[in-house]
Amino acid sequence: MKLHLVNKWIGVIFLDSESLALCIYSHEIFDLFLPFVTVRRLNPQMEVTRILLLLVFISSTFCCTPAHGRARLHKKRPRNSIALPPMAEPPSPSFIRRLPALAPEPTIRGNSGLNSTNSTSAHPPPPPEPIDGSHGWNSTNSTTVLDVRAFGAVGDGVSDDTEALKSAWEAACQGGPGLILLPQGYTFKIQSTIFAGPCRSELTFQVDGTITPPDGPDEWPQSISRRQWLVFYRVNGMKLQGGGLIDGKGEKWWNLPCKPHKGPNGTTLPGTCDSPVVTSTGFTSRFSKANECWKETKLSFSQALRFFMSSNLTVREIRIQNSPQFHFRFDNCRNVTIDTICISSPALSPNTDGIHVENTELVGIYNSVISNGDDCVSIGAGSVSINIVNVTCGPSHGISIGSLGKQNTRACVANITVRNAVIKHSDNGVRIKTWQGGSGSVSSVSFDNIRMDTVRNPIIIDQYYCLSKSCQNQTSAVYVSDVSYTGIRGTYDVRTPPIHFGCSDSIPCTNITLSEVELLPAQGDFISDPFCWNAYGATETLTIPPVSCLSEGLPQSILDIGSDKCY
Repeated sequence: MKLHLVNKWIGVIFLDSESLALCIYSHEIFDLFLPFVTVRRLNPQMEVTRILLLLVFISSTFCCTPAHGRARLHKKRPRNSIALPPMAEPPSPSFIRRLPALAPEPTIRGNSGLNSTNSTSAHPPPPPEPIDGSHGWNSTNSTTVLDVRAFGAVGDGVSDDTEALKSAWEAACQGGPGLILLPQGYTFKIQSTIFAGPCRSELTFQVDGTITPPDGPDEWPQSISRRQWLVFYRVNGMKLQGGGLIDGKGEKWWNLPCKPHKGPNGTTLPGTCDSPVVTSTGFTSRFSKANECWKETKLSFSQALRFFMSSNLTVREIRIQNSPQFHFRFDNCRNVTIDTICISSPALSPNTDGIHVENTELVGIYNSVISNGDDCVSIGAGSVSINIVNVTCGPSHGISIGSLGKQNTRACVANITVRNAVIKHSDNGVRIKTWQGGSGSVSSVSFDNIRMDTVRNPIIIDQYYCLSKSCQNQTSAVYVSDVSYTGIRGTYDVRTPPIHFGCSDSIPCTNITLSEVELLPAQGDFISDPFCWNAYGATETLTIPPVSCLSEGLPQSILDIGSDKCY
């Protein structure tokens, strides 16, 4: 049959070209030439003609197929009756499908910023090399990163890294927007230093490692001032931030004999009292609260970290511990934001106020935890528009306005808000304290939604503040007015009354209001009565304990008193 003859030609085609064989076996091509191979009886001339047409058709189909189409058609199929000869040469490179190069594996980085193969190393990363011949500069977008190691800092906690940090500051201050980096895994020992502005642009002080001063009075160089540690002067738009630690190493300072916890019954002993404050902004008066034992010893008082005459400051996510005295001090500053910081010192560490604000306006203190041996937050003279929200204090001496009016000075404080706070295991809750003989005023103060946990004096106004028994009675006083207490709840230490309003004989407190106050004893069932002296105001709701000791209305001398009001 003629079908047999055609199959022989097809067999020849298979033997001559693997590619043609695959084309024929492809169902698309087989469907096209199937009519030619199903003819049973043809004359010889027609048979030859059909065979030639078949060959021409197959050849033209193969030649017209693009390379990628041939590659697709070159799919191997089972061959039951036809064996293909071995290939004598490898296929031409033009017929090999080239895969794209594999993308490089992503670099896995740990906290140190190293490759994952080194992320578990106990050693900190090496110091960066200077970039493009510009010492220590590493540009990230529009902010220049200045790693203090590139300026010579060692970071071993023993070497003096003061000059390296000062050099990094100068470079950042005189350049564009800069970030001074104290990297994680290092401890930088810094002597007393002043970081002075003004700078050309805003900058960031990024503390990811640890900063420490000399360890105690014996190690502190005699030629270097002990009145301050780190001072930021005339700085605008600075951020102090990072997940690192500022460690004041205050224990040896606390154990000086003049400290009040060293003598019997909390008294002082004769001896030197020369100690710094960890973080402070501003200037320390010789009569300031932090310098109370200075008067007894006639010696200087130092500060640790200080912002003075500065504006638009941000402090966030910093941990500070064991300051010799104040942890933070802001003096003569404007527009300060403190957010998410942690301050810690032992409960008996003397004069270790957490945050002290003086001669400063527009301050926000938010979302922070403070435990120390003195006031959690202290608000000094000249403070206006201070907003404290969501702060947890304790152990501490509470949140205080004052002390004010010492040495017959004039003090003005206004527009203070404390809201959504927790005060626990503290000697005081929310307090206003003034010395006799002062002048000026405290006004527009709001304490709202504050939780007390075993606190002595949860609510207290003390206009007879005195640190010794030698204070003389005086007629003048700082005028306290327009103070509201709303939503003050919790427990109090039964050693003192839960509410104490001790106002001046000659200048009474006025317009004191209480609402939704519920203070119960931490031990026992007996509820102490409030104490009031020359205090005018009212309760807007029922309170526990009931406050019936407030005088109603206003005193007859209100016109004379009001003339001394600052705002």
